[in-house]
Amino acid sequence: MFAIEENVPLAEFTTFRIGGKARFFMQATNETEIIKSLEFAERNNLKVFILGGGSNVLISDEGFDGLVLQIALKGISTFAENDRTVFVTAQAGEDWDEFVAFCVEKNLQGVECLSGIPGFVGGTPVQNVGAYGQEVSESIVSVRVFDRQTKEIKKLINSECGFAYRTSIFNSTEKNRYIILAVTYALKFGGEPKVVYADLKKHFADRKPNLKEMRQAVCEIRADKAMLVRQGGADAQSAGSFFKNPIVSAEKFAEIENNAENLGLENVPSYKIDGQNVKIPAAWLIENAGFRKGFIKGNVGLSTKHTLAITNRGQATAKEILNLMEEIQKNVKDRFGIVLKPEPVFVGFEK
Repeated sequence: MFAIEENVPLAEFTTFRIGGKARFFMQATNETEIIKSLEFAERNNLKVFILGGGSNVLISDEGFDGLVLQIALKGISTFAENDRTVFVTAQAGEDWDEFVAFCVEKNLQGVECLSGIPGFVGGTPVQNVGAYGQEVSESIVSVRVFDRQTKEIKKLINSECGFAYRTSIFNSTEKNRYIILAVTYALKFGGEPKVVYADLKKHFADRKPNLKEMRQAVCEIRADKAMLVRQGGADAQSAGSFFKNPIVSAEKFAEIENNAENLGLENVPSYKIDGQNVKIPAAWLIENAGFRKGFIKGNVGLSTKHTLAITNRGQATAKEILNLMEEIQKNVKDRFGIVLKPEPVFVGFEK
């Protein structure tokens, strides 16, 4: 039976465990419920927020004065094109880490480095989820969407999604237009795991791991950094990496290196993106701007194992999270001339 709820607390639907109430709330388990919910919102002139697994969102203390529509579609199907390529379609409401585990168990290569990440499948194309040298855009073939503009269900192929670092059309040029219903990935049966990230190279040395070993290693590394889904403990209530790793020009990086040397800092870590641009770890910038692991201010703080995660240490408010975010941004900008950009989506902060 189709029924939209009212005044539903949203904190329990987010990994931050922060947020006020939704004026209206619908957990859609099929496409018809999604369409009916949007029609309800249109009839009542309501703003709509699309919620997935709640792992990359900060909801205001005032909540959301509109309809929060959680996409909870379930199901995974596979079919093979040839002996090596297997297409796997996962509905948007599938748990991402459980999906990765499913692929690894089936000996399908392409998402193994993305183990241990919280959230739903539907969120992965939005910010082109990536970790340990792998991004979902490398394996996504197509995305099934509902177009809120034309009110049609469509299939967008990879090249139409505008994938870049932590970016897609879904969170930039066409933000709020499409609702992701399902994602199809092209994976390699029996393929070798991708070992390009420094932590993984160090972990395996010269040995070639299989997919299960790779997944286990990634989960162990994420656990060491308190970035593992369902990890529990003091660092559990967060949105994972709160800031994007900034990409700067080679000229800007040289300037930062000179300034760092003057400050007594050596060996600014970096990763070459191309001939003109360099990526700097945001965690390094944060640590060297005066914020240690386990830093606490009131009810909020930084992870005890990784400075990239802002955490709710108990009864934190969204305002406290924002205050710490702004303090970190200011210190990093003052010291290094870089403005850190947050990763989470901010909901209900219009006021």
